[in-house]
Amino acid sequence: MIKNYFKIAWRNLKANRLFSVINILGLSLGLTITILLFLFIRHELSFDEMYAEKENIYRLLTDQESDGGREIAATSPAIAAPMAMDEIPEIKYAARMLQNDFGGTASVRANNENFTEKSFFWVDQELLDIFKVQLVKGQRNNALNRPNTIVLSESAAKKYFGAMDPLGKMIKVDNRYELEVTGVYSDFEANSTLDCGVMASFSTLWFAKKPTWYNLSFETYLLLNPNTDPLAVETKMKELLDKGLEKQDQWYDFRLQPFETIHLHSTQISHSYASNMGDISEVHNLTFLAVLILLIACINYMNLTTAYSQKRSKEVGINKTLGAAKKNLLTRFYMETGVLTAISMGIAVVMAILAIPVFNTVTDQNLNLKLFLKPELLTTFSLIWLVITFVSGSYPALYLSAFSPKTIIQPSYQQGRKNSIIRKSLVVFQFATSVVLIVGVLLIHRQLQFINEQDLGFKPENVMAISTSGIRGAQQTSALVHEFESLTDVKSVSMAQGFPGMSVSGRTLRKKNDGQEGLDINTNVTDSGIIDVLQLKLLAGQNLPAEKQEGDKLVDVILNKKAVDYLGYSPKEAIGKEVHISVTNRIVGVVDDFNFSSLHVPISAYAFHNNTGEPKSYLLVRFRSNGLSKTIAQFENVFQKVAPESSFDYSFLDKNIEKLYKRERRAAQVGIIFCGLAIFVACLGLLGLAAFTAAQRKKEIGIRKVLGASILAISRMLLTDFLKPISVSLAIGFPIAYFLMNRWLQHFAYHIQISWTVFLIAGFSVVLIALVTISFQSIRAATQNPVKSLRTE
Repeated sequence: MIKNYFKIAWRNLKANRLFSVINILGLSLGLTITILLFLFIRHELSFDEMYAEKENIYRLLTDQESDGGREIAATSPAIAAPMAMDEIPEIKYAARMLQNDFGGTASVRANNENFTEKSFFWVDQELLDIFKVQLVKGQRNNALNRPNTIVLSESAAKKYFGAMDPLGKMIKVDNRYELEVTGVYSDFEANSTLDCGVMASFSTLWFAKKPTWYNLSFETYLLLNPNTDPLAVETKMKELLDKGLEKQDQWYDFRLQPFETIHLHSTQISHSYASNMGDISEVHNLTFLAVLILLIACINYMNLTTAYSQKRSKEVGINKTLGAAKKNLLTRFYMETGVLTAISMGIAVVMAILAIPVFNTVTDQNLNLKLFLKPELLTTFSLIWLVITFVSGSYPALYLSAFSPKTIIQPSYQQGRKNSIIRKSLVVFQFATSVVLIVGVLLIHRQLQFINEQDLGFKPENVMAISTSGIRGAQQTSALVHEFESLTDVKSVSMAQGFPGMSVSGRTLRKKNDGQEGLDINTNVTDSGIIDVLQLKLLAGQNLPAEKQEGDKLVDVILNKKAVDYLGYSPKEAIGKEVHISVTNRIVGVVDDFNFSSLHVPISAYAFHNNTGEPKSYLLVRFRSNGLSKTIAQFENVFQKVAPESSFDYSFLDKNIEKLYKRERRAAQVGIIFCGLAIFVACLGLLGLAAFTAAQRKKEIGIRKVLGASILAISRMLLTDFLKPISVSLAIGFPIAYFLMNRWLQHFAYHIQISWTVFLIAGFSVVLIALVTISFQSIRAATQNPVKSLRTE
């Protein structure tokens, strides 16, 4: 019996080629998108599954009160880890991490060659034990238990030493540390939050010898003993803080974050070292989008199948008259749906495999074909096939099998109005969804355009940031600055701790001898060239002095307007005033506010200063754009001339600013592609319905033409039937789109206002797309010879 059902299903698909092609194409596209998004979602949810004790690992966070509200940071003080291991028995291991130069690129010299290493971390030996890091060479239990030791990932070992055995070899880092290679470990997997290219012993650093409660620059991981209550450990960590700092000096608190939640639940946590962070809201959005597109494809099947129901009604009636039970008909119709969805699934798998490179480019992911070989994926595909068969086949199967044979076989039988209403309701759903997607894509695009056009208060274009972490000594630094200043294509240079788009030091601003709590302020040690390089707007005063006068112990500082407003001064009044930012500072200049961080957060207080006790890690160079490749080559030659044992590592300020909106740009790209595909799938269904309607009414059209109706009048008649549900879809889609996008825009401190023109464009686009889709079949039906449609069949 099943074999016969399969044959009948196959014959019906062949007999209705247009119906079959539209459904297979629509379902194939929907399933392709679903498969790709499922792979992405599965990849995101699989993060950190490889760690055996992941459920007992926690990250120590600091909860701080800042000017913009509560700030949760992924970093904590250096003293927390050793004290926690000593005084809290529930903690098995505690380990610290510090990215080289507080987030800078390491300059590595190995095997008489220079290299740059962006993923260089100083870690405690306990980190290897917490994550059970697999060493392919060396012994894990003592690899980093003494100063001046280092372990390399396999890729780093190959990069530095090629085929040589790196054990026992020496590596020089930042022209400062001589480190012995004591181990080589397997590269961290692509779905690991921990992703260190190189790990050196934390005990090498000064911070290990004199850890304090004040410098919150270190990521700390804790491995708790099994069955330990993390809340109890969190309480004990707070008790340790009370022992270390008086209450009035505590500007932060501790909390624990489960390691398993780090990848997808850290978008509101600052200063994280993880290079590949996810977002649970993005996973939810893409899941919702995949379901929507697949549902649109299923609706196409329901619409077209029920639209063709009158054509098959007599067939159903005859089968029932000959004794076919309802369950036999249900099985038959589900079999037909199953055959069609199975064909679509096969096509979708092939399309998904071919589309993976494009998908990786759009979403900035690293999905590969190995994912298709996992047994769980075959189970998932089978489950998706069953769900799609059930969802898309249920209404047609139940509807067709419910026909009364007595009514059906009557010549005057016509479909009821209920079927038409349901079909139009499904069309409304499809195009309401399309409206929401179009409005969303337009607003995301406009917000990104707003970001690009926003006056940031400085000019990041044509500014290069060159890492100077490998340069030691004032003499070499001065020589480097002098060489760059002498280049004809260089407008201005400045040495600085950091630049807009990256984190710098966080401190507290107070008036001198003022006991108030103060204002959180970002501080950046630099020199007299900073205003010219960044092209900041100077409101009062002057730049930082090129040289300090002998005996002058005050630190000169340039504040932004936000900081001066807090102090209660006008820009002119602030000049010469003394303020306290860790040490006593003298205000020499005031610049207008500028967006040194992303537009997600409001502008806060910022200070440039010339405290000689702090390092400057970057040479900022503003240059004339006369051939970028030539400029880069020239700058590298100058750098290598001054610092031949350091690696040349650079970035551009405008590119760094763009990275702050990486997630939004990816959302816009994904939205445009999938919005277009969703509309295309919806239009396939609309095309099929238009073809069926034209065929169903061909005799009516023939009569109207004989009676003198024009092609325009007949086309308008056919179009009107579809424009009504599309108009309803606009009325439903617009409020939903407004609500969702208004919530999304609230994530930006500075954002566009939702304009009515967006809805006008979206509505016009949907109507135009529908008209183009329907018009083809309408005009074709209206231009047919009425003699053919009126002849006796």
